[in-house]
Amino acid sequence: MLNTFVKPALVATVAALTLAGCASNSASLYTTSQAQRVQTVELGTVVSVQNARIQGDNNPLYTLGGAALGGLAGSNVGKGTGAAAGAIVGALLGGAATNAAQKNMGGQAAYEITVQLDTGRTISIVQQADTPISSGMRVRVLSGGGADRVVPL
Repeated sequence: MLNTFVKPALVATVAALTLAGCASNSASLYTTSQAQRVQTVELGTVVSVQNARIQGDNNPLYTLGGAALGGLAGSNVGKGTGAAAGAIVGALLGGAATNAAQKNMGGQAAYEITVQLDTGRTISIVQQADTPISSGMRVRVLSGGGADRVVPL
Protein backbone atom coordinates (compact mmCIF):
# COMPACT_ATOMS: atom_id res chain seq x y z
CA MET A 1 0.00 0.00 0.00
CA LEU A 2 2.84 2.40 0.84
CA ASN A 3 4.40 1.74 -2.57
CA THR A 4 1.07 2.66 -4.20
CA PHE A 5 1.26 6.08 -2.53
CA VAL A 6 4.97 6.78 -2.96
CA LYS A 7 5.18 6.39 -6.77
CA PRO A 8 2.35 8.83 -7.66
CA ALA A 9 3.59 11.32 -5.04
CA LEU A 10 7.11 11.16 -6.46
CA VAL A 11 5.83 11.73 -10.01
CA ALA A 12 3.74 14.70 -8.83
CA THR A 13 6.73 16.23 -7.02
CA VAL A 14 9.01 15.91 -10.06
CA ALA A 15 6.32 17.43 -12.31
CA ALA A 16 5.83 20.35 -9.92
CA LEU A 17 9.58 20.98 -9.74
CA THR A 18 9.82 20.92 -13.52
CA LEU A 19 7.04 23.48 -13.86
CA ALA A 20 8.59 25.63 -11.13
CA GLY A 21 11.67 26.01 -13.32
CA CYS A 22 9.59 27.65 -16.03
CA ALA A 23 9.42 31.07 -14.39
CA SER A 24 10.97 33.71 -16.63
CA ASN A 25 13.19 36.79 -16.47
CA SER A 26 12.85 37.33 -20.19
CA ALA A 27 13.10 40.64 -22.00
CA SER A 28 10.20 39.68 -24.25
CA LEU A 29 7.90 37.64 -21.98
CA TYR A 30 5.40 39.46 -19.80
CA THR A 31 3.24 38.11 -16.97
CA THR A 32 -0.47 38.82 -16.94
CA SER A 33 -0.01 41.44 -14.22
CA GLN A 34 2.68 43.23 -16.30
CA ALA A 35 0.50 43.51 -19.41
CA GLN A 36 -1.27 46.80 -20.11
CA ARG A 37 0.82 48.70 -17.55
CA VAL A 38 2.55 51.99 -18.25
CA GLN A 39 6.33 51.65 -18.41
CA THR A 40 8.98 54.36 -18.46
CA VAL A 41 11.16 54.20 -21.57
CA GLU A 42 14.75 55.45 -21.60
CA LEU A 43 17.11 55.20 -24.56
CA GLY A 44 20.76 54.32 -24.31
CA THR A 45 23.76 52.45 -25.68
CA VAL A 46 25.01 49.11 -24.40
CA VAL A 47 28.47 49.50 -22.85
CA SER A 48 29.05 45.83 -22.01
CA VAL A 49 27.36 42.45 -21.92
CA GLN A 50 28.60 39.77 -19.51
CA ASN A 51 27.35 36.21 -19.24
CA ALA A 52 25.54 35.51 -15.96
CA ARG A 53 23.28 32.86 -14.47
CA ILE A 54 19.96 33.36 -12.71
CA GLN A 55 19.64 30.83 -9.91
CA GLY A 56 16.35 28.99 -9.47
CA ASP A 57 14.09 29.93 -6.57
CA ASN A 58 13.45 27.58 -3.68
CA ASN A 59 9.88 26.78 -2.73
CA PRO A 60 9.74 25.52 0.86
CA LEU A 61 6.68 23.40 0.04
CA TYR A 62 8.64 21.43 -2.55
CA THR A 63 11.48 20.94 -0.07
CA LEU A 64 8.96 19.74 2.52
CA GLY A 65 7.45 17.38 -0.04
CA GLY A 66 10.88 15.98 -0.88
CA ALA A 67 11.58 15.48 2.82
CA ALA A 68 8.24 13.70 3.28
CA LEU A 69 8.87 11.38 0.33
CA GLY A 70 12.41 10.71 1.54
CA GLY A 71 11.06 9.92 4.99
CA LEU A 72 8.48 7.51 3.56
CA ALA A 73 11.07 5.77 1.44
CA GLY A 74 13.57 5.63 4.32
CA SER A 75 11.02 4.16 6.71
CA ASN A 76 10.92 1.02 4.54
CA VAL A 77 14.50 0.25 5.62
CA GLY A 78 14.67 -2.17 8.53
CA LYS A 79 12.16 -2.66 11.32
CA GLY A 80 11.61 -0.83 14.60
CA THR A 81 14.51 1.50 15.39
CA GLY A 82 16.05 0.88 11.96
CA ALA A 83 12.86 2.08 10.27
CA ALA A 84 12.80 5.23 12.42
CA ALA A 85 16.46 5.97 11.66
CA GLY A 86 15.85 5.28 7.96
CA ALA A 87 12.90 7.70 7.98
CA ILE A 88 15.00 10.45 9.56
CA VAL A 89 17.93 9.98 7.18
CA GLY A 90 15.54 9.66 4.22
CA ALA A 91 13.77 12.89 5.18
CA LEU A 92 17.06 14.79 5.48
CA LEU A 93 18.35 13.46 2.17
CA GLY A 94 14.99 14.00 0.42
CA GLY A 95 14.77 17.61 1.59
CA ALA A 96 18.38 18.37 0.68
CA ALA A 97 18.06 16.74 -2.75
CA THR A 98 14.84 18.61 -3.53
CA ASN A 99 16.41 21.89 -2.43
CA ALA A 100 19.43 21.33 -4.70
CA ALA A 101 17.22 20.23 -7.61
CA GLN A 102 15.15 23.41 -7.38
CA LYS A 103 18.26 25.59 -7.61
CA ASN A 104 19.66 23.67 -10.59
CA MET A 105 16.43 23.06 -12.48
CA GLY A 106 15.29 26.67 -12.26
CA GLY A 107 18.62 28.18 -13.30
CA GLN A 108 18.66 30.24 -16.47
CA ALA A 109 21.39 31.59 -18.71
CA ALA A 110 21.43 35.37 -18.42
CA TYR A 111 23.20 38.56 -19.42
CA GLU A 112 24.38 41.37 -17.16
CA ILE A 113 23.85 44.34 -19.44
CA THR A 114 25.45 47.71 -18.67
CA VAL A 115 23.78 50.61 -20.46
CA GLN A 116 24.89 54.24 -20.77
CA LEU A 117 21.59 56.10 -20.89
CA ASP A 118 21.23 59.19 -23.06
CA THR A 119 20.70 61.16 -19.82
CA GLY A 120 24.31 60.31 -18.83
CA ARG A 121 23.37 57.81 -16.11
CA THR A 122 24.85 54.29 -16.29
CA ILE A 123 22.73 51.31 -15.22
CA SER A 124 23.07 47.54 -15.16
CA ILE A 125 20.29 44.98 -15.57
CA VAL A 126 20.47 41.18 -15.39
CA GLN A 127 17.94 39.42 -17.60
CA GLN A 128 17.42 36.08 -19.32
CA ALA A 129 19.69 35.57 -22.34
CA ASP A 130 16.85 35.12 -24.81
CA THR A 131 17.16 38.43 -26.68
CA PRO A 132 20.36 39.16 -28.63
CA ILE A 133 22.12 42.16 -27.05
CA SER A 134 25.66 43.31 -27.87
CA SER A 135 28.04 46.14 -26.96
CA GLY A 136 27.44 49.32 -28.95
CA MET A 137 23.81 48.44 -29.62
CA ARG A 138 21.15 51.14 -29.20
CA VAL A 139 18.48 49.94 -26.78
CA ARG A 140 15.35 50.87 -24.91
CA VAL A 141 15.33 50.37 -21.14
CA LEU A 142 11.79 49.66 -19.95
CA SER A 143 11.11 50.29 -16.27
CA GLY A 144 7.97 49.63 -14.27
CA GLY A 145 5.27 46.99 -14.30
CA GLY A 146 7.26 44.85 -11.88
CA ALA A 147 10.34 44.26 -14.02
CA ASP A 148 12.99 46.33 -15.77
CA ARG A 149 14.32 45.07 -19.10
CA VAL A 150 16.62 45.98 -21.96
CA VAL A 151 15.33 45.52 -25.51
CA PRO A 152 16.88 46.41 -28.87
CA LEU A 153 15.66 49.59 -30.53
